[in-house]
Amino acid sequence: MTAGPMFSWPVRIYYEDTDAGGVVYHTNYIKFMERARTEFLRSQGIELDVMEQEHRILFAIRSLSVEYRKPARLNDLLQVTVDFDAVRSASLAFRHAVVCGGVLLCEGTVRVASICADHFRPKAIPDFMQRQLAGLLAARDAC
Repeated sequence: MTAGPMFSWPVRIYYEDTDAGGVVYHTNYIKFMERARTEFLRSQGIELDVMEQEHRILFAIRSLSVEYRKPARLNDLLQVTVDFDAVRSASLAFRHAVVCGGVLLCEGTVRVASICADHFRPKAIPDFMQRQLAGLLAARDAC
């Protein structure tokens, strides 16, 4: 039996999220994934503004891949899931799924680089964050 995702965030589709065809505009899925990723980190006590202020760390998208399967429409209630595969010294590799009523609409993989807020060069993820996220991976893999 496969464990579920580490985190899931609900997203309601509003008129502003749709295009002229009445379906969610493709770039909005990326925004939904970003919000879910931020809320996942927040649920772990990791606040992005605190990371910048106290640790001089920013997270920048290094790579992104999205596969669209089916459209979401006005008023749909989506679940955007977050999981991740790796915690490296200066990057994280996330996986996302966007689901509506049990139907997979979209999948994405995102590599996030940790960079120094002062000069935008790679900077190691703080030890506390690496330990916390590595612990989540270990707990997931033990199931």
